[in-house]
Amino acid sequence: MQMLMPEPQIFVERTLALIKPDVVDKEEEIEDLILRSGFLIVQKRKLHLSPEQCSNFYADQYGKTFFPNLTAYMSSGPLVALVLARHCAVSYWKELLGPSNTFRARRTHPYSLRAIYGTDELRNGLHGSLNIFSAEREIRFMFPEVILEPIPGGQRARDYLNLYVKPTLVAGLTALCKEKPADPM
Repeated sequence: MQMLMPEPQIFVERTLALIKPDVVDKEEEIEDLILRSGFLIVQKRKLHLSPEQCSNFYADQYGKTFFPNLTAYMSSGPLVALVLARHCAVSYWKELLGPSNTFRARRTHPYSLRAIYGTDELRNGLHGSLNIFSAEREIRFMFPEVILEPIPGGQRARDYLNLYVKPTLVAGLTALCKEKPADPM
């Protein structure tokens, strides 16, 4: 009986994670939980945002009653910005975070990061992007030097593999087989 191998697929998605000022001292502990949850930390940066930078970052929240408190809180001290990568990174990160309201997180998701590290409705300890589009915008904001190219998926990924990766591998492996070096490494 012949076993069928599934086609190789690329399942990498990126999202932004922020460790907020009030829990930045728990950075190593939080990063360990992130890594144990299957994420790869692609980039990391510690920074201190001004109130104006916070206003720009949270521009979609402008006009809401908590906006002034949010910008004051986020600019109150240093924070850690992380670019996380994995399959369905945005949704898995949101799941790991739990509800944005710390009190609700403690009731409904007691093992979520916000239930563990949050202190009140505003100070929930961590930030996560809402969707892939906001993740790209937020990553560009926190890491302006980074070049974000869309990671291909589906047919685009297969086309890329067939056009660039497979021919290079075939040529390299063929040359290796012809020469048969004593130490191929």
